[in-house]
Amino acid sequence: MCYYTQQHASIKEVTKRFKATVDDPDAFLVSDMINGFAHLNTPIIVDKRPDIISTNYSWGLIPSWARNKDFRKNTLNARIETIEEKASFKNAVNNRCLIIATAYYEWRWIDPKGKLKEKYQINSQDAEIFAFAGLYSTWKDIQTGEPLNSYTILTTEANDTMKYVHNMKQRMPVMLKKADEIAWLDQSNPINDFAFPYQANLIALKV
Repeated sequence: MCYYTQQHASIKEVTKRFKATVDDPDAFLVSDMINGFAHLNTPIIVDKRPDIISTNYSWGLIPSWARNKDFRKNTLNARIETIEEKASFKNAVNNRCLIIATAYYEWRWIDPKGKLKEKYQINSQDAEIFAFAGLYSTWKDIQTGEPLNSYTILTTEANDTMKYVHNMKQRMPVMLKKADEIAWLDQSNPINDFAFPYQANLIALKV
């Protein structure tokens, strides 16, 4: 799965890369290690506004029917093969987004119980800045009435490199090829077109 990412690109670099404008520069997150369980707001681009890099979406999708935001700890990732069946995601399958990143992290288990692990940093071989395929949603707090925007990162079957690194679960996030980012945002393109064997060129380095 994908619970730790990196986004160390500057506003200038990201706006140039995606030809879009950051909505709130003061809220733009730059971090070498983003912990999904902290549910931080990270830069994303939603399908309805591809010209805007949004900074008010937090990691961990909260479906509209959730009683509270604690639900999001279970929805950092969504399996691309089953999202149209799962209650947590089926109402958001037409809400597509790009999650901007410069790397992600995974741990290879050295022993069956995971007591010994090796940390790997995974980057795109083609671009310093890339995007994960994601879904987004807006949830309203029942007590305060305040809306909260959130997203999830899609995962798929691991390719050969990630089968070695993520040797227990053998999954990987859907890292999009640059040429396919606009296609992902287009709802007319079937979601499963982006499931493995679809894959971007990546490199995994032990850190």
